[in-house]
Amino acid sequence: MASRECVVRAEIKFCGLTRPEDAEQAASLGASYVGVIFAGGPRNLTPERASDVLAAVSRDVQRVGVFADQTADEIAALANRLGLDVVQLHANSSATRIAAIRAQFGGKIWPVCRVAEPPLPADVRELIELADGLVLDSYVRGTLGGTGVTVPWSTLSEDVDRIRPDIRLFVLAGGLRPENVAQAIEALAPHVVDVSSGVESAPGIKDHDRMRAFHDAVAASDQL
Repeated sequence: MASRECVVRAEIKFCGLTRPEDAEQAASLGASYVGVIFAGGPRNLTPERASDVLAAVSRDVQRVGVFADQTADEIAALANRLGLDVVQLHANSSATRIAAIRAQFGGKIWPVCRVAEPPLPADVRELIELADGLVLDSYVRGTLGGTGVTVPWSTLSEDVDRIRPDIRLFVLAGGLRPENVAQAIEALAPHVVDVSSGVESAPGIKDHDRMRAFHDAVAASDQL
């Protein structure tokens, strides 16, 4: 179980948004982050469509772009074009790549650490030192996210506690939904909980009732 020192409510990131009305709902629920996908899959957006989705939220909601194998130049150019606050790297999160993006992009960079079971990868400490946050997501062969598969929270809690003092922002993704987010918060005490498929009626189509239920479950589960 995660160590408990002070009361901190987890912030919410609604990711995989494909419609402006879903972004509006995320903002109305007080989400701190909204995410759009440029990493392939059923939620992948063109830059033009992403711009429409992100325009539905005010500037106090941070905009996250999720990328895969694009070059550093391509990532930075699109992030700057769309006014992204955060670049989330789901592939090739090397020190060289992070440095190349940071040289051209003034926002935050979050590498993703994907795990199926303990231990955490050996390079996780290097990523923590270089980046502005760390996203912990489930590993599923052949996909980069949005699978609905959960991270093994309880078996990773000791590993996470060892690196927690060095993480600027700890984001937990991977199979979160209204029915289990309280358990995830209790186990790992993340700063941010990141949900996509867990609040959908179909890939990329958010269910507003489930979005509200997710928000309410997080609000009722103040982490310590």
